[in-house]
Amino acid sequence: MNVIYTIIGAIVVLFLITFSLDNTDTVRLHYYGYFERQLPGYMLIFLSFLVGVVFTGILGVVERFRMSRTINRLNKTIRDLHREMRDRDNTSSPFYSESQNKKNTSDEVESSPGKI
Repeated sequence: MNVIYTIIGAIVVLFLITFSLDNTDTVRLHYYGYFERQLPGYMLIFLSFLVGVVFTGILGVVERFRMSRTINRLNKTIRDLHREMRDRDNTSSPFYSESQNKKNTSDEVESSPGKI
């Protein structure tokens, strides 16, 4: 698999080199007299691509932080629900408790008609 990645990488590098050698014509950039610059055509395209990669990376980092906060909030909710379930299991219900159940079964045995 590493060989395939190496071959694909070499093809991409070869494409970039041939693209930049073929597009060496200068392009004049200007913005209402505030900014004026001349760049080779390939440099303009590479800079545009680089700005897009950086912008996408920043958006990815922001999204990762947002998802991390959401995961932490959901984990806290899960911990609170587990704690609530554990507390409910530890306390006895007012409708049913083992001591009342034992008392009722012993009363039933004593009050049942005498079977021998």
